[in-house]
Formats: sequence, C-alpha cells, structure tokens
Amino acid sequence: MIEKVSTLTEKIEKALDEVRPFLANDGGDVSLVNIDGTTVEVQFHGACVGCKVSDFTLKGGIETTIKKYAPEIERVIAIEA
Repeated sequence: MIEKVSTLTEKIEKALDEVRPFLANDGGDVSLVNIDGTTVEVQFHGACVGCKVSDFTLKGGIETTIKKYAPEIERVIAIEA
C-alpha cells in the first residue's frame, strides 16, 4: 500500500526507499539529486556505479517505482558524480 505523502520530493524519496533494499543486496544505492519539472535526476552509488545492468535498473526498477508514487514524472535519468 502506498503511504500518503505530500510533496513531490517526499513521493520520490518514498519510491527510492522501496528500491534501495534491492540495490543494497548487490552492494549499491541510489540518491535523489534534482527534480527539474517532470524529470528526476538520480545518482548511483557503490556497486551500481558502472554496473552493466544499471540502465535496466534505472528504467525497469527505479523509474517505474517513481512513476507509481509520482505519476506526473515523465522520465528519470542517472547523472555521474
């Protein structure tokens, strides 16, 4: 069940909290960097940096989950440090 949260940032953080355990299982993590209109910028950490399946993780896991919590978001991109 999706908990009620008020701001867009809170919605996105809640979504990231949902995917973090899966990333942590492989030694990785993700953080919210910026929200620019309908685009969310995230940054991978740990084992996720340079991982061959990070694009799949971004689109199939993170973006899908963020859109579940915040349907107004159109895309999620990963930025490098």
